[in-house]
Amino acid sequence: MGHYTSAVVILAAIIAAFFPLTFTWVKDFGLANIILGIIMLTMGCTLSTDDFRILLHRPLDILLGTLAQFTVMPFVAYGLSRLFQLSPELSVGIILVGCCPGGVSSNIMSFLCKGDVAFSVGMTTVSTLLAPVVTPMLVYWLAGEEIAVDAWGMFQNILVVTLLPVAVGCLFNYLFGRRQNFRDIQSCMPGISVFCLALIVGNAVCAAMPNLRLAGNGFALLGLTLAVVFCHNTLGYALGYLIGKVFGFNTAKRRTISIEVGMQNAGLATNLAPQFFDPLAVIPCAISCAYHSISGTILANLFALYDRRKANVEQ
Repeated sequence: MGHYTSAVVILAAIIAAFFPLTFTWVKDFGLANIILGIIMLTMGCTLSTDDFRILLHRPLDILLGTLAQFTVMPFVAYGLSRLFQLSPELSVGIILVGCCPGGVSSNIMSFLCKGDVAFSVGMTTVSTLLAPVVTPMLVYWLAGEEIAVDAWGMFQNILVVTLLPVAVGCLFNYLFGRRQNFRDIQSCMPGISVFCLALIVGNAVCAAMPNLRLAGNGFALLGLTLAVVFCHNTLGYALGYLIGKVFGFNTAKRRTISIEVGMQNAGLATNLAPQFFDPLAVIPCAISCAYHSISGTILANLFALYDRRKANVEQ
C-alpha cells in the first residue's frame, strides 16, 4: 500500500480538479461518511488482541507518543497559521489536520523503514480511540476564537465514522480471524482503503475548487497552502524524531514516532472540513492528504537507504 497510495491520491486530486463530475456523486449521495467508515473498518479488521496487548505491555512509550502526536502537530499548525498570516478558513483547515489522529498509512511506512511496527500500531490505535474527544476540543481551543467550531457535532461525527467502524472491524477479526476466507478478504483491504481515500480526496477537491476560483488569486492561495503543508509535515517528522532521541528511544522507535507524529489522518480532516467549516478549509486538508502519503513514502525509503549504505560500509 505504501508504494502506490500517493500516486492514486494525487491522480484522484488531478482528475477532480479538471473533471469534477467524476467525484460529485460522492457528495450528491452523502457517501463521504460511509466511505471514511469503510477505511476505518479495514483498519479495525487488521487489529488483533495481540495489538491491544501491546498497549498494556508498553503504556509509557505509547502514552509519550500519543501526547507528542496531539501536541506537536496542533501547535505547529497554529504557529504556522500565524506566521503565514492565513485566513481563518485556511487556518482552521491546517489546524484540523494537526488535531487529527495518526493515519493508517503510518503503520505501513514504519514497516518499510524497519521501524517499530508494534509501537506504530499502538500509537495509531490509541490516538484513534481518543480522537472523538481530543480532536474537537483541540480545534475548538486553537481555532474557536476565529471561526465557529461545532465541537459536539465533530465529536458525534468522529465517533460514528472512526471509533464505531474500528470496533466492528476488531470484532470481525476476533470472531473470524482464523478463517482462510476472512484472511483472503484482509489481503484486499489495503487496496480498498487506498481507493476509498482517493474518493474522499476527489470529493474534497470538487468542493474546494469553486471557492478557489472565486478567490481570484487561486494559484497564489494554492502555493501558500502548499508551503504551509510542507512546513507542517516536515516539522512534525523532525520534532517527532527529536522527541524520540531526547527520551532515549532506539533507532527503530525514533523512526516510528517521527512518522507517527508527522503523518496525520488527513483523510478524516478532509471529510470533516466541508461538513463543519467553510469550503476553503478543505484545501489544506486535501493537500495534506496527498502530501503526507508522498512524504511518508519518501522518508521511509530514505531511512531504508541509509540502512543499506551503512550495511555496505560495515561490510
